[in-house]
Amino acid sequence: MTDSTSSAAASRDRTGVPGLDHVLRGGLPGGHLYLLQGAAGAGKTTLALQFLLEGRRRGERVVWCTLSETEAQLDEMARSHGWDLSGIRTVNLTQSGGPSTLGDAQYSFFSPADIELDDVTRAIVELVERERPRRLVFDPFSDVRLLARDPLRYRRQVLQLRETFERAGTTVLLILEQEIGAVPQSDPAAEGVVHGILCLYQQAPDYGRPRRRLRIHKMRGVGYREGFHDIALRRGGVVVYPRLVAMDHSQHEAFETVSSGIAGLDEMLGGGLDRGASLLVAGPAGTGKSTMCAHVAAAAAARGERSIVYLFDETLRSFDARNDGLALGLRSPPAGDLVRVVRVDPAELSPGEFAHVVRHAVEDDGVRLVVLDSLNGYLSAMPDERHLALHMHELLTYLSLRNVVTLLTLNQHGLASGPVESPVEISYLADTVLVLRYFETAGAVHRAAAVIKRRCGQHEFTTRDMTIGRGGVRFGQPLSSLHGLLSGQAVFTGSPADLQDTRPPPGETTGR
Repeated sequence: MTDSTSSAAASRDRTGVPGLDHVLRGGLPGGHLYLLQGAAGAGKTTLALQFLLEGRRRGERVVWCTLSETEAQLDEMARSHGWDLSGIRTVNLTQSGGPSTLGDAQYSFFSPADIELDDVTRAIVELVERERPRRLVFDPFSDVRLLARDPLRYRRQVLQLRETFERAGTTVLLILEQEIGAVPQSDPAAEGVVHGILCLYQQAPDYGRPRRRLRIHKMRGVGYREGFHDIALRRGGVVVYPRLVAMDHSQHEAFETVSSGIAGLDEMLGGGLDRGASLLVAGPAGTGKSTMCAHVAAAAAARGERSIVYLFDETLRSFDARNDGLALGLRSPPAGDLVRVVRVDPAELSPGEFAHVVRHAVEDDGVRLVVLDSLNGYLSAMPDERHLALHMHELLTYLSLRNVVTLLTLNQHGLASGPVESPVEISYLADTVLVLRYFETAGAVHRAAAVIKRRCGQHEFTTRDMTIGRGGVRFGQPLSSLHGLLSGQAVFTGSPADLQDTRPPPGETTGR
């Protein structure tokens, strides 16, 4: 790091908001004026309080300035997050020489709005000169804009305040309210005056908790991370999940193939699973997609590698019951210590937050195998399914660059007859695609599998029958007498002796 870069980083004010400093490449440049805007409930006040609490933690003088919110209201909100506001100076200008103390006689020759705005500006200047705060929040600054009425006069007042704050070396957040449902727009009269603009967005889906996002609209002299970043507002404050940029996480490792733990599958894949590659397992419900992924995770644990399985559709209880019945040993050492299963509620998790969770598992916990079961559930987590392919592409690219093996399942519509359809076309993103299907012969229902593509090398082009029993998944020999597998209307013309026995022993369960 050069001396100039070190100096720039040292002059940054940390925001105290997890993830936001990463978006800002270190924090807000100190001693400047910033707009923080968004609709009610987007998280503006909470974020601003975190900014002041971080300043207090660093031993700085901090001030909360308002024209409307009382100290009791602020304390009540802080308690909801478990915060203590002691050490934060709270100033309500309407109670400390502000406009509420003026008499009607003073309005003889001037508009009341003009007098009020002048007094508010003077009160702010006196406050800054008296307190000399290092950080200040004005909530809501929208009141000042309403008092000005004239955009030109409002701009002049902001300029005057900016000069005052810069002389005092104060970093200031001015909170602007937007209409609920409106897209945050920069304030035309102030956008050229302030040093930066932070916009908070809130979207209410038809089901589930609100989706909140942050975007840096403007930030002078800072190479910030552009685009929208998912945020969460929970007890403890706002958390920002920076948009995942896969190329920022590249690491070079030698090409390697590892066993899936299923001999027949390794043969079909031309040797096994490729490090840094993704395998999409697609098929109708009950064909064994989840069981196959659990089998692969158990094999990874046998090699001493950590795996994580994200369940979007299934409960932990059913997952454990099925795998216990198949004797995969996922709850006993070493698999019990190396395989972690996480239940994901799509209605409560944004795509950015999920990407952050996956990154934490890979970078902090050393996970080498990630299972997403299923993409149908992941689709439900999208506020707008148009972005599904973009989110998934970036996540898969990141996992590939980190040399992680990724398994994806996709539940396709249709069972024993008729065409099989996918709710979303995502197969082109995967490095390898394995298709599972049902077919019927001699009064029994069988499963069949075929590898459609493998980017990293050759693969078997034949179709094999597949069974699920105690010990997991087993593949038989290639079937030359099975036709129409991909259409969903498979026809078997061979002998039943060519197929594996699909009947489980007494007391044994089959998997999903």
